[in-house]
Amino acid sequence: MPSITLSVPDEIKKLMEKFPEINWSGFIRKVIEQKAKELSWQEDMLRQLRREQEQIEWSVGLGRKSRTNRIAKLKKRGLL
Repeated sequence: MPSITLSVPDEIKKLMEKFPEINWSGFIRKVIEQKAKELSWQEDMLRQLRREQEQIEWSVGLGRKSRTNRIAKLKKRGLL
């Protein structure tokens, strides 16, 4: 497993030392993992929303084109 080094201010390090029962490395690892998964999920959702938006725009355009063609045909027949 790769390692990273994290710097914290001296006052934070002193506070952390007050709680030796906490595995700070494990805690930070879990927080990083959760945030990375959250960001990945957000990326996936945005990608899916963009695809859905493209489909919506396509279907709206198709509907407009269909109505335009239908109106033109009705005008040509003198029904409008």
